[in-house]
Amino acid sequence: MATRNERTLVQKILADHCGRKAVQPGDYIFAKIDLCMANDVTAPIAIREFANSGKGTVHDPDKIALVPDHCMPSRDIDAAISCQIMRQFAEEQSIEHFYDVGRMGIAHNLLPEQGLVTAGDLVIGADAQTSTCGALGAFAIGVGSTDIAGAMVTGKCWVHVPETIQVFFRGEIQPWVSAKDLALFLIRQIGVDGAHYQAIEFHGEAVHRLSQEGRFTLCNMAVEVGAKVGIIQPDKTTREYLKKRSKRKPNFLTSDKNAAYLATLEYDATRIRPQVAFPNGSANIRDIDDAGHEPVEQVFIGSSTNGWLEDLRAAAEVLLLARRPIHPRIRLIVVPATQDIYRQALREGILQSFADAGAVISTPTCGPSEGGHMGVLGPGERCLSTSSRNASGCMGHPSAKVFLSNPAVAAATAILGRIASPEEI
Repeated sequence: MATRNERTLVQKILADHCGRKAVQPGDYIFAKIDLCMANDVTAPIAIREFANSGKGTVHDPDKIALVPDHCMPSRDIDAAISCQIMRQFAEEQSIEHFYDVGRMGIAHNLLPEQGLVTAGDLVIGADAQTSTCGALGAFAIGVGSTDIAGAMVTGKCWVHVPETIQVFFRGEIQPWVSAKDLALFLIRQIGVDGAHYQAIEFHGEAVHRLSQEGRFTLCNMAVEVGAKVGIIQPDKTTREYLKKRSKRKPNFLTSDKNAAYLATLEYDATRIRPQVAFPNGSANIRDIDDAGHEPVEQVFIGSSTNGWLEDLRAAAEVLLLARRPIHPRIRLIVVPATQDIYRQALREGILQSFADAGAVISTPTCGPSEGGHMGVLGPGERCLSTSSRNASGCMGHPSAKVFLSNPAVAAATAILGRIASPEEI
């Protein structure tokens, strides 16, 4: 039986950052942050509000990351101005963690890769997918631009302590099934608001057999069921990842054995097939076997969700197995999530495989995911994407249709010109 002294991982992190011995779900706390992040859409607003505060210098420049990852290289004059504002602010405030063209990446992939987030951290970002870093055992949440401005001034942020749900994926995932499919399957089970303002703590053999990149994908998509954060307790995989990268000493915390949870959900991962989310909105999800032969004109492999190196490897493997170019009707857009991932994919010949198959390969950007840059859809067009959302208008024209899948399914779809399983190749 749980006692008041037995705490979840989230409660421990938040208590550590607000100077209390313990916090309880429902508490409002003013907590110290380890890092705040804003991008080229959200940073200009935060910078303006910081200026309005009258504070001349930021609280701690080392705890600020500015990542222009949506419309870079600049797509138009407005985008150029947004990035110019970020550059000038970074220079004025001596902010080292500003990532410009050539060393940039999608923020949610770049921050852990560059060692800016570590276990036990409290991280806020003006972007919903900030939850990605929960895979390191950090409390990482999306906030508004004004919250970022407040953190620049004070080094702190208000947090409403969430309840925690345990989600277990038991057993071993099957061939061509990935962390993306576990996430889509969870949405299918509990709905897009099934964990509204709650933390999801992922457990189970299938989760702990995932690579660190797969765990990032799982926590990235926790927000798609309404969760405040997705989080995974650090283990050997996490420690090895951080050992090579972390710029600060990690604080490896775990939930107490008898901590109180709002709910515990268990699923058999061995029975999960590749999943496809149909438009509009990710609530309409089907097994690949029930997806039919839906034609598409565009396939997008990338985003903070599935632009990791292992995702590019999985897609390239399908293309190599096919031994033929992509379907003549298909536009295949491939976007590595960071410059380091781009370089490694180049060294491994992965980008060559994509280019030989007929794909276009972009510098790191999450522009296609939000219909802002690279791959914007016209009226009625249909796209299979490896991003996290497929609401109406999310990749361009409101009448366009977006399907979601894992990278291997996306590659098979690019080959056959219709939604397809890698097993068909």
